[in-house]
Amino acid sequence: MARVSEPPIKGAAELSLPQYPDSLIKSILREVKTIAMVGASGNDIRPSYFAMMYLLNKGYKVIPVNPGMVGKEILGQPVYASLKDVPAPVDMVDIFREAKFAPDIARETIAEKDRLGVKVLWMQLGVISPEAEKLATDAGLTVVMNRCPKIEHGRFSGEIGWMGINRRIIDNRKPLLFGKGGSLKNA
Repeated sequence: MARVSEPPIKGAAELSLPQYPDSLIKSILREVKTIAMVGASGNDIRPSYFAMMYLLNKGYKVIPVNPGMVGKEILGQPVYASLKDVPAPVDMVDIFREAKFAPDIARETIAEKDRLGVKVLWMQLGVISPEAEKLATDAGLTVVMNRCPKIEHGRFSGEIGWMGINRRIIDNRKPLLFGKGGSLKNA
């Protein structure tokens, strides 16, 4: 499924941020069982550590990929050097690296997709690579960029929606938590 682009940000150079229908994100999160997290960190203050812990706690199998940590474990999961070392099956590859590394990770994902069964290439917040997107899409993979599966899962499960994250409105008023369904319209 093709992504939908937002209009450029006012005042910014012609920048188009990827947008995806909620139905696509929900279907990915429902269907995926095993995630290879490229760039997973054993440092408990890194975002990848928190994302991995959250996804493990939600029942996903998360396989950390980090060549600097081979032979160690992150959150009890053995770390692999690269996707070619990861055991099958893997439904989704989650890129937790800078965007400049995404095309090479996409190529490695494509090379291993049949062996692993990969169907989705997901790039974390701040990771936007049209080159990686094209490579993966041309290879038949579904691609998501500039999103976090932890945040998206929390948004759709209602875990963070009560804080206003899912309202597409930012303000400093607390939403009504009970009775009115959290809407500010009647506040």
